[in-house]
Amino acid sequence: MSAEPSPAPHRFDVRVTADSHFGWLRTRLSIERTLMAWVRTSVALIGFGFTIVQFFERVASMDGVEAARRPMAPRYLGLALISAGVIGLAVTIWQYRGLVRYLWSDDYKGIAGAVEHRLQSPLIAVAAVILAIGLFAFFAVFLRFN
Repeated sequence: MSAEPSPAPHRFDVRVTADSHFGWLRTRLSIERTLMAWVRTSVALIGFGFTIVQFFERVASMDGVEAARRPMAPRYLGLALISAGVIGLAVTIWQYRGLVRYLWSDDYKGIAGAVEHRLQSPLIAVAAVILAIGLFAFFAVFLRFN
């Protein structure tokens, strides 16, 4: 008696119901909220990093201010904050696109409730602009010679 291996079952049994459709929508919107939170966090990190560098450069150039023991420390801290914002946003955009592709995979197209595959979101454009601003801020601080 030879036992043939059964075909691999699907990971999930996807049934097209109102519950599964609204679950798909909740998941999709939670991915959007996560990206929005990371955009907000990245803007704060990039902004704080750039501000720290600018503030301490201005303070160092004021009359009557004693020279700092480690004059490059604010620059390194600013670069670290800007880098954290840029890297965090880049990883989040990559993860967002992967999750959206997964939600639009053949297994879940039926419960999506839409015929057309739409991967783009206005939020992706905003995130890309913030990413470009962050890269510009990083290189502006990094390449500035004192």
